[in-house]
Amino acid sequence: MTKELFRSDGYLASCPARVTEVDDRGVQFDQTVFYPLSGGQPGDTGRIVRSDGSLLTVIDTLKDKETGEHIHLLQDDGESPIIGEQVELLVDWERRYRLMRMHSCMHLLCAIIPAGVTGGSIRDGSARLDFDLPEPPDKLFIERELNRLIKEDHKMRMRWITDSELECQPELVRTMSVQPPTGSGSVRLVEFEGVDLQPCGGTHVASTSEIGPVRVKKIEKKGRYNRRIILEFTSSE
Repeated sequence: MTKELFRSDGYLASCPARVTEVDDRGVQFDQTVFYPLSGGQPGDTGRIVRSDGSLLTVIDTLKDKETGEHIHLLQDDGESPIIGEQVELLVDWERRYRLMRMHSCMHLLCAIIPAGVTGGSIRDGSARLDFDLPEPPDKLFIERELNRLIKEDHKMRMRWITDSELECQPELVRTMSVQPPTGSGSVRLVEFEGVDLQPCGGTHVASTSEIGPVRVKKIEKKGRYNRRIILEFTSSE
C-alpha cells in the first residue's frame, strides 16, 4: 500500500517516489504527498517530474473505497510512467495550503456550534458545514468568534488512539452521517489546543493564526432540523 506522508506532515510539498502500478484509473506510488479526496477535502493536484525532466500533470487524487488504493489521476499530456520508474511528486502547494487553512477553520466552526454535523465539504477558498439545528445560529456571532479564535493562535497537534479507545469516547465524533475510519487499529485525533479535538484524516495548519480572516457568506435552511453555514476567506491570498 502507498505510504501517505501527508498524514504525519501536511506541509510536505514534494517527495521522491517509485511507480508501483499503472492502469486506466491512474498511477500508484510506493509513497506520496498527494492527499486523496476524502472527509469533504478535495484531492490534491500537482506535477510528476520524471528522470528526464519531463512533467506529467496530476488533475486529482482518489482513494479506492474497497481496496484502499491511492490513485493519482493524470491529464493526458504525456506518456504514462512505467512500473518501477523513479520520479518526484510535487503538490500544487498554494492550492493545498488554502485547503489546509479552510479545513482547519471547519474545526473551529465545530467548536462554536454545539450541534452534530450532518454534512460538509471544502472547496478552494470556501467551505460549508451542515448542523443539526432547529433554529439558525447568529451569523455575526459566528463570524466574530471564528476570527477571535484565529487571532488567538491556537496550536495544532496530532495524536493516535486505538479503535477501542474511540468507542469509549463517542463524544469525540462530531459527524452524524460519516464515521471516522476504523479497523486498522488506530485513529488519528487532531487537536487545536483549548478549542477542538476530534478524529480527522485531513491536512491542517500548525496554528490557527495561519487561517487568516474569514467571513460567514450565508446561513441556509436545508431542512427542518438542518442549517448550512458557508464560510469563505476575506481575501484570495
